[in-house]
Amino acid sequence: MLNSMTGFGRCECSNDKYKVTVEMKAVNHRYFDLNIKMPRKFNAFESAVRTVLKEYIQRGKVDVFITYEDFSEETVNLKYNESIAREYMDIFRRMEETFGFDREVNAVALARMPEVVTMEQPEEDEAVLLGILLEAVRGSAIKFVRARQAEGEQLKTDLSGKLEQMLLWVDEIERRSPVILEEYKTRLRDKIRDVLEERELEEARVLTEVTIFADKICVDEETVRLRSHIAAMKEALSAGGPVGRKLDFIAQEMNREANTILSKSNDIEISSVAIDLKTEIEKVREQVQNIE
Repeated sequence: MLNSMTGFGRCECSNDKYKVTVEMKAVNHRYFDLNIKMPRKFNAFESAVRTVLKEYIQRGKVDVFITYEDFSEETVNLKYNESIAREYMDIFRRMEETFGFDREVNAVALARMPEVVTMEQPEEDEAVLLGILLEAVRGSAIKFVRARQAEGEQLKTDLSGKLEQMLLWVDEIERRSPVILEEYKTRLRDKIRDVLEERELEEARVLTEVTIFADKICVDEETVRLRSHIAAMKEALSAGGPVGRKLDFIAQEMNREANTILSKSNDIEISSVAIDLKTEIEKVREQVQNIE
């Protein structure tokens, strides 16, 4: 399948304690540029997330957003530190003996002392949490790839149509090229006759001039290479996979041949066709930038 580089995917996975949501979207990029935004408690899982995503994505600037909800009723535990409380009470007793204070410490007052009562997060099962996270990541990546494939098929159809049109223009250039030579030969004979008037026309001289002219305007090599490039691009489109870079290179070579044809041409019809051809190649180059 041919994949576009733009796409979107979303997946939610949950159990009786947690829910993890993963959303991902991508735009064009020359390489694989992955940016992950997730809760701090998932930082230890980032490497595992990246490893999974590399199985599904080769190119593109991909943004991944991970959110997390905890359904646990007991999300915080209170801990009573008796040893610290005893130290406070010992200090209060010594202060009372030293300064003659009246002791006015009760349980509520003692609980307000630092570290006597603390709040602790319960230990979470990291393996369970990681499993839910990676399940959501894979689910989002699968939907993301499907979206890319759907758009990739549209790109393939569009590019195939453009390639067929380019072949028609190459046909037109090849049809017109020999006609230009005959027209030039006729004009050259007429011009020589006007100069020579009654003298005999040297056909060998005419053929020499026509040969020199033909060599200057010949675009046979360029049209042959264009056909080869078009065939190569069609083959790559049919093969699918991450062929974006290959298609971009082929499009550059197409553009080079079209420029050469345009520079050699001194015929208005071929020039017009070459301009159309070059314009279509530019459209192809823009489109292949969207292919993975």
